[in-house]
Amino acid sequence: MQRLGHIMTHLRLVLRMGQATGTDVVAAHRQGRLSQRDWAKMVRSCQGCTWAAKCPDWLDKTDGVVQPPNTCPNHKRFEVLKAQQSKGS
Repeated sequence: MQRLGHIMTHLRLVLRMGQATGTDVVAAHRQGRLSQRDWAKMVRSCQGCTWAAKCPDWLDKTDGVVQPPNTCPNHKRFEVLKAQQSKGS
């Protein structure tokens, strides 16, 4: 069984992935489109991700992507949040 990573590391990865994909996770939470529970689930999913160790390098090399890599366990969540964000603009 894989050990979960440090929570703050993965919170930052979720926020960075949001920035990289143009998905404002903080605004989604403030606007009620992302509950505290769902945000915690995103961080927990990231903590358990087997690809998470490679994520920082991918983020460092990526500039303005449309979506996270398919390996991201939060891929679908980012898609939904970004679509909702686009509708609200």
